[in-house]
Amino acid sequence: MSKNKLAIFLIIISVFCGTLMLTFLKLAQEEVNVYVAGFFRFLFGFLIIFPYMLKSNFTVFKTNHHKKHFLRAVLNLPSMLLYFSALVMMPIEKATAISFVVPFLVTILAVLFLGEKIYMFRSFALVLGFIGMLVILRPGIIEISIGVYMALASSFMWSVVIIITKSVARDDSPITILSYGYTYMTIFSFIFALIYWQTPSFQTFIYLFFAGFFGTLLHLCINHAYKLVDVSMTQPYSFLSLVFASLIGYYVFSETPDLFTWIGASIIFLGVFIMSYREMKLDKDIIRKRIDIKS
Repeated sequence: MSKNKLAIFLIIISVFCGTLMLTFLKLAQEEVNVYVAGFFRFLFGFLIIFPYMLKSNFTVFKTNHHKKHFLRAVLNLPSMLLYFSALVMMPIEKATAISFVVPFLVTILAVLFLGEKIYMFRSFALVLGFIGMLVILRPGIIEISIGVYMALASSFMWSVVIIITKSVARDDSPITILSYGYTYMTIFSFIFALIYWQTPSFQTFIYLFFAGFFGTLLHLCINHAYKLVDVSMTQPYSFLSLVFASLIGYYVFSETPDLFTWIGASIIFLGVFIMSYREMKLDKDIIRKRIDIKS
């Protein structure tokens, strides 16, 4: 499997895991507050990867980017708290749709700070995705709640986190990035959880465990994908989360997406299709050229 195809596969898996993580967090926050939910989400994730840390004799923490890992966690904490709070205030597919601003921001930041190139097809796919998001949110037509603003602020911070992740991924392995992130986030979130402590029931513990499990898979997949290809190439596939979120929202929370959500999703899918077709064709052209050179 080529690097492009593997990266696309990993992004799609991470998107699905991310939707499952949000589902279990939304269920858990019916009983506990965002600080406790955030702490257990990362604590369980930390416990899942801790055996690997022990097996490696903690060599996973070997890095030349200590400050970047710390900064990444400092930005990730408010991003997490804002988004988890917004999740309580709106349907899961609406919160997911708002996060679609992330690819738009990430691509711009990647060009400005990482020196990545933005090709025509990637730009067109991202623009279509952004238009789809505007159709879903309809700013200026319907009232924008505080939950929407919280989700947008979270999306901006997360975009910066992605850029930092891509920067350290050039040298550090996905498990190293994950180990630093989960260690810092567990410690930081524990401080807030202590202040606003609420003891979860057994059922909520189960929800939080699965949130940590799927969140860990999400980060493993996405960190590895960023190591394989440009950030701007991976972003259009995150739009698939709307489909997953709409299905789960309907069957789990009895949330029915409106017509505009589906129209916006159709526009987004068009962008993803164009992007996917172009990347696969480009990959085949590269392979064909290599064969011609060798022959």
